[in-house]
Amino acid sequence: MLLIIGGSIWYALLPTRHKAIVKTEFLLRTGLVDNQWVVDNATQQYQMISPAFLIDGIYKSMEGPKASNYVQLSQDSTLLWITGFQVKALDSKTKKPISNDFICHTNVDFNDVNYFNNFHLQNRIGKQYPRMTSLSHGLEHFRFPKGYGVPMKGNDWLFVTTQSLNHNLPDANYLIKHEVTIEYHKADQRTKPLMSRTVFVQLPYDKNDPFKEPLDPASNQCVPVETKNHSYDDGNGNMLSGHWVIPSGKKTYRSSIDAQLQMKDSLRLHAAAIHVHPFATSITLFDKTTNQPIFTSKITNHKDKIGLSEIEPFSSEKGIWLYKTHQYDLVLETNNTTAIEQDMMGSMFLFFYDQELDDILKRP
Repeated sequence: MLLIIGGSIWYALLPTRHKAIVKTEFLLRTGLVDNQWVVDNATQQYQMISPAFLIDGIYKSMEGPKASNYVQLSQDSTLLWITGFQVKALDSKTKKPISNDFICHTNVDFNDVNYFNNFHLQNRIGKQYPRMTSLSHGLEHFRFPKGYGVPMKGNDWLFVTTQSLNHNLPDANYLIKHEVTIEYHKADQRTKPLMSRTVFVQLPYDKNDPFKEPLDPASNQCVPVETKNHSYDDGNGNMLSGHWVIPSGKKTYRSSIDAQLQMKDSLRLHAAAIHVHPFATSITLFDKTTNQPIFTSKITNHKDKIGLSEIEPFSSEKGIWLYKTHQYDLVLETNNTTAIEQDMMGSMFLFFYDQELDDILKRP
């Protein structure tokens, strides 16, 4: 009885995100809900359906039940080209599509040690977080421009995590699933390889009193959602957050991405997948040197509820050059139309033509 009482108190004190983790783990381990990934790889699409997620209240971005699965596109080392990604929300029982408002994000990570060893690119290991891309609410499907893809050996591993969301239905009591699709095709001499670089808005905060408000309006500081996750040291002892709160009204946030780009030479950009939270209205890749935008992703919010209707991706067969000698920012515009603070992120998964890997793949 004491254990039950103590456990109940401990659970009640957890934040929503951690409650979702505990609840989901309990339901999956006990088998009270469908707890298996269902995989279909009969065509050149790797398609899988997640275990069931219980939506029993409001789950804001980054808070909902989630599950992860390891993926091999084939059982041998055949060279494959990944060309697109998609995620759908399904009713757990009927498997019919439901509102994508129940999709928070789907992350696709790779093992950088195995991946770069396979292509004799050991000098790239450990240089950045090995996330290939992410789909999220408002951008539930994404394809590379014609003639481009991310190459990988078929039996190399991907790690897929998909998380649920519910901004608007406090009395919800649903069991849902996510259907995740990875599109690919077999080796093609005409396909050109892409490499991914992840960039995101990072804002400084007071590490001694991170949640103090109001902030100095003349400063570039933010109030982080929390300091355990998405917090970074700038190398000089100052703390930065990639997940912060925004006040009511319109705001502009800007941060340098030069360190994240890690440009050793000029690169040609062909695609970009965008991740933002509700109340973002646009995000721009900005060339500080020329004082001109590279491109702007327009973001459409729902009109009658919280959520994102569409995030505009970037895709170009021709490509746009980014130069080593230039400096670049991400510029995020937001409009919080509610009377309370909301959480925010602003990220881009940028895909550049990989000349070095192309030369390796063309060797006899």
